Amino acid sequence: MDIEARIKRRQRHDGEPRLVQDYETLSPVTHIDEPADRGPLLERLLDHLDPVFDGKLPANAYLYGPSGVGKSAVVTALFSQLNRLPTETRTVIHTTTRAQSLTSPSFVYLDSRQTTSEFAFYHAVLDSLVEESVPEHGIGTETLRARLHEELDGSRTGVVVAVDHVGEPRSASESDLVDLFAGLPSNVSWLAIGRKRPAETELTEYTAEAIRVDPYQQQMLVDVLMTRASIGLSQQAIEHDLADEIAEWANGNAHDALAALFIATHHAEQAGRSELIRADVEAAIEEIPIPCVSLGIVLALPANRQAVLRELVDLDEEERSSVTATTAAIGGSENVDLSPGTVKRFLYEMAEAGVVERVQAATQGGQGRPPSRVEPRFPPTVFRRLYDLG
Repeated sequence: MDIEARIKRRQRHDGEPRLVQDYETLSPVTHIDEPADRGPLLERLLDHLDPVFDGKLPANAYLYGPSGVGKSAVVTALFSQLNRLPTETRTVIHTTTRAQSLTSPSFVYLDSRQTTSEFAFYHAVLDSLVEESVPEHGIGTETLRARLHEELDGSRTGVVVAVDHVGEPRSASESDLVDLFAGLPSNVSWLAIGRKRPAETELTEYTAEAIRVDPYQQQMLVDVLMTRASIGLSQQAIEHDLADEIAEWANGNAHDALAALFIATHHAEQAGRSELIRADVEAAIEEIPIPCVSLGIVLALPANRQAVLRELVDLDEEERSSVTATTAAIGGSENVDLSPGTVKRFLYEMAEAGVVERVQAATQGGQGRPPSRVEPRFPPTVFRRLYDLG
């Protein structure tokens, strides 16, 4: 943690004992400027990107690994730092009589959960490169692409575009991404980030390198938790052994570990304590479904789907006894302006995407197929808090 962060943390202190300093820092979907214990991965990425320090573009690449291993955290932090390089124009001497001004490429990070259409993709790239705001309406895809080519044609060294979360159910398909990449100017290279192994994705047919990211080792994950706690919680709010217990349970997945820390913190805060105890951690682990859907996927859903989920996580057991009962309860809420038919369709769509799960009720000895109920595949406490804060 840097000096500025430490000072701001002190400024928030008002003299009263307070457990939570900053809930956002504890969030599994928040990336901090300095990801903990990912030095080797940073070095591998810097090795791949090394040509940019000579004003050249690197080859296309594919970064892969399972959920919660820090792929997004490292790439967003690295691109944020590298994007400061274009402001520093350097002079390279080629001979005793000739010199050339050298500007580093620009860096653009895109989330394919948010850029699922051709228009959204080219809009996001162009909007990241120009100072003025790019209009979202009244402009066609072809115009956007033409402006992007015009912007990059001879005026820049080039751009490196990172596209995250490729291959997920609600993200742009891999074949569509190949076509989108092909529509970019020639002085653009890309870094695709996903979970599939190289042999399982067609993207690697267009890349020169595949970079693997392994799960966190237990001690590394403890460091991640303690780093976040040192920023987001009061001093000595969590003992090392509790962080170690969370890390052991999470089995290398930082998303699940941070979700557990977030929920445990919520339990301690609700109880009026200034530090976490083992019961808080046990309650947190009990709440998180296995496997757990990334909260980034949930929070990337359209607003009306999120509104349905917000009502779902507050329903009691009887209201979730069947899809029909759940539909009626959510459709009758004053916070959801949707018809019951639309609510049911959204629930089925999200079940197909794995955000929720349809669980068949136990047979009561009667005839016919037993009803199914809907269960979230994400931790309700974290989603509820982040949704309400947003």
